Amino acid sequence: MRHCDLFVGVASVANDPNWVDGGRAAQHPNHWRGTIGADYWRTQAFGDLSAMAETRLALLTALLPSLAIGKVSRIIDGKFLRVEGKLRAYKIHLGSGNILMEPNDRYLCIVPAPAGEVVRLPFEGDNLLSIILSKAAMLAADDKIADRSILSQLER
Repeated sequence: MRHCDLFVGVASVANDPNWVDGGRAAQHPNHWRGTIGADYWRTQAFGDLSAMAETRLALLTALLPSLAIGKVSRIIDGKFLRVEGKLRAYKIHLGSGNILMEPNDRYLCIVPAPAGEVVRLPFEGDNLLSIILSKAAMLAADDKIADRSILSQLER
């Protein structure tokens, strides 16, 4: 079931904030794209947590106080890891790994680099947890980010 949950989680159009309904077939009232609605991506990307994400939440709750980012991070609303950076605050969704920037909940796109050397963590099997922790560590030190694509989003 864990693999099924992972497959469904990564195969969803909810992983792409730029996905737009399109084409002639989508205009038909019975087409599946026509039934999704305009806020589908936001609901899926920042909605309720799956069973796997609930486990991630429990692990993060226990792990966070012992991490270096624990001083600037906390769980909020039962589904976000809130990270206080030097430039602004961020909310990382524990189900999708997507990021919202405070104060207006604007989406921040950070794409993980292609896998290089694999680092084995004690929670092996949940790659998204390591991505969330990586994003949190980077955002806690947001004043040191050098990537132009990320900086351009922060400056808006």
